[in-house]
Amino acid sequence: MTVTRFMRTMIVIGMLATLARAGLSVDDVGRADDPATIEVRGVAAGAFDPSIWLSGKLHFVRGARSPLLEPREGKFRNIYAPSVVQTEGGWAIFYGGWDGTPSGNDRIYRARTADFLSFSDRQTVIEHGVFQHVCNVNVTRDESGGWAMMCTAYPDANGRNKPITFFSRDGERWSGSESPHRATGDEIVAIEGYDRYVDADINGMNVLLRDGGKWRMYFGDFGNFRKTFRAGSDDGRRFVLDGKVLDGNFAINDVKKFRVGDESWYLAGLHMNTDRSFYSIARRAGASFPPPRTLLEHAGDADRYIVAVGFVVAGDQEQPGRRLLGVLYGAGATPTLDRNRIFAAWLQKKVIVESAGERLEFDRALGPDRQVLRRDRSLAGTIKLIAEDGQTVIGSATIAMKSGRAYALHPAP
Repeated sequence: MTVTRFMRTMIVIGMLATLARAGLSVDDVGRADDPATIEVRGVAAGAFDPSIWLSGKLHFVRGARSPLLEPREGKFRNIYAPSVVQTEGGWAIFYGGWDGTPSGNDRIYRARTADFLSFSDRQTVIEHGVFQHVCNVNVTRDESGGWAMMCTAYPDANGRNKPITFFSRDGERWSGSESPHRATGDEIVAIEGYDRYVDADINGMNVLLRDGGKWRMYFGDFGNFRKTFRAGSDDGRRFVLDGKVLDGNFAINDVKKFRVGDESWYLAGLHMNTDRSFYSIARRAGASFPPPRTLLEHAGDADRYIVAVGFVVAGDQEQPGRRLLGVLYGAGATPTLDRNRIFAAWLQKKVIVESAGERLEFDRALGPDRQVLRRDRSLAGTIKLIAEDGQTVIGSATIAMKSGRAYALHPAP
């Protein structure tokens, strides 16, 4: 064999090895949820990757069920401010507003889900009590498994909105009472070092994060707007101001922490009642955030005004491998902001099929790990699985898929 022939042989072997590594198995796993679609599974986001957030290359897929969650039947119907907490059997979704209530007083509700396809056990967990409204909920957990909830209560003694906190051992009964708990005035938090606090109007900008053995509150004040602040606390009720963490015309709704190697990353979700939501990502214990970037634009008329955003995560925030699966957001079609529903968008791998000169993309999601393509006939060609950045090819395969069937995608090891 000549050297030239040997080199060519090595190149061919290398190409075959690359193709093997880029292989993809596609297995029929049963009926699709919708018989008029082809469904793929195995597309959920992997471990949190700060590089795609820093670059802004994020492949979000809108929920096939839109909205994801409607208000229950009743006179007053307006739900938003989703806050999602992972549980042993799935997730608890907390939200505020009017969930089919007889009066227009905001309350806090909770629903359960194992897969974001079906929901159960919807109930009121916080009554407005002595206030007209308790809304804008943000829920987190501590190292012992306890639960903490921060909301907006209105009005305080000066007729302003203020943060209020509730605590629970099980996520069911809050502040030691039977469910639903009736909010009381002494549950409003105090902030030392923020001189404007007595007259502050903190409405829908109250985030609670457990970090480093302390409670961290991120907040904004409509009386001192275009700034987001952080404060710390040992008990979740009496806070001390740390300082300003972000400039700009934004309402902060959620902050999640991720461990990547030996670094901690903090992801903030924000909105401003417009046609899009925003995010900012930072290190250094979330003490300073760079200018936000667009997270999601509205998908249509039904979610034209985005009024709240909450991340869906899986895994322990202190352990590497935690995943950000998607975003739930409150939005509505009217600028009066009183006809909101809860929508979903999922950070997922991209799936395309090249068939007979066509390029077809699976463009709707059923929860965090399924995508669908509406199609009433079989599909043959080459399927490609692409990473959450929407660009990096993970694997490909030749396929023949039938309408009404579901297929699991498994990249070659």
